[in-house]
Amino acid sequence: MTHADVVVLGAGIMGSATAHALAREGRDVTLLEQFRVGHDHGSSHGRSRIVRLAYPEVEFVELAKESFAGWRALEREAGVALLELNGLLELVDDPAQGSRDALEAARAEYELLSAETARQRWPVGVPDGWTALFQPEAGIVRADLAHRAFVDCALAHGARLKEDTRVESLDDLDANCVVVTAGPWVPAFFPDLPVHTTRETVAYFRRGGQPLPSVVQLDAVTRGHAMYSLHDPVHGLKAGAHHAGATVDPGEDGGPDPRLVERIADWVSHTYPDVDSEPVAAETCMYTTTPDEHFVLERRGRVVIGSACSGHGFKFAPAIGNRLARMAADIL
Repeated sequence: MTHADVVVLGAGIMGSATAHALAREGRDVTLLEQFRVGHDHGSSHGRSRIVRLAYPEVEFVELAKESFAGWRALEREAGVALLELNGLLELVDDPAQGSRDALEAARAEYELLSAETARQRWPVGVPDGWTALFQPEAGIVRADLAHRAFVDCALAHGARLKEDTRVESLDDLDANCVVVTAGPWVPAFFPDLPVHTTRETVAYFRRGGQPLPSVVQLDAVTRGHAMYSLHDPVHGLKAGAHHAGATVDPGEDGGPDPRLVERIADWVSHTYPDVDSEPVAAETCMYTTTPDEHFVLERRGRVVIGSACSGHGFKFAPAIGNRLARMAADIL
């Protein structure tokens, strides 16, 4: 039995942010992790993630603004630089399908550029006839550093961390409140949640020089997020195909999908004329996705559920952690 006022189950980015927010407010909190912090079985590992304001929904733009403030606060508290802002290019065949209207409504800065103008400014292959929306408040968050900063700052505020601690039943947790941030393992506790888990593939490519803006390319037919790329602190470029992986059980072993690596490399060859399109590395990341890619943040008795991934959640960790912490505090 684990006793605390609040037990946070799952020490990925969302659980760590929640534990930090609770401990910062003086709550008695224990953070449990079935592996070790920083493991590569879930959704929180890796060196970088895209941060951006550009979203087609105003509520996500506002949530991103709140999260930026949270990242800056964490930087100050931890004494570590976490954000590297080189902007974002959103590539769309029709500006109406992208983030223009939501950014306008949120009074966020942006530029709409023709394909030719964008190609003149950056070595990025924007398809002919498409539009590039440039949003300067974007780039990357140093994911591994940010994750560790949340954990270390939570511990500094008095939280306890128990690694290599697998929980089979929430009944084993002696706590006034349990916050479940178990990522792809959340259906094991709540099989009725409308989520499914996929194993996604990302690839890395050699690129020197100054970092370029992150890139999100929307699908011309579905208007969904299709391909993306961002700066990698080691190799220079990280790229992936969004929501392209196979549905899996999180306990299944499996490596990068060779067909996806090939697809990603082909996109990089057309999008980055100054990059060697032969991948230097590839890895996997788990997505736990809801049908509309929005997040599950709900309370069931003494339990608060936080399933905030869907392949785009990491950037929102400071704001989501605060929300889950407030929901937990309401139970105490």
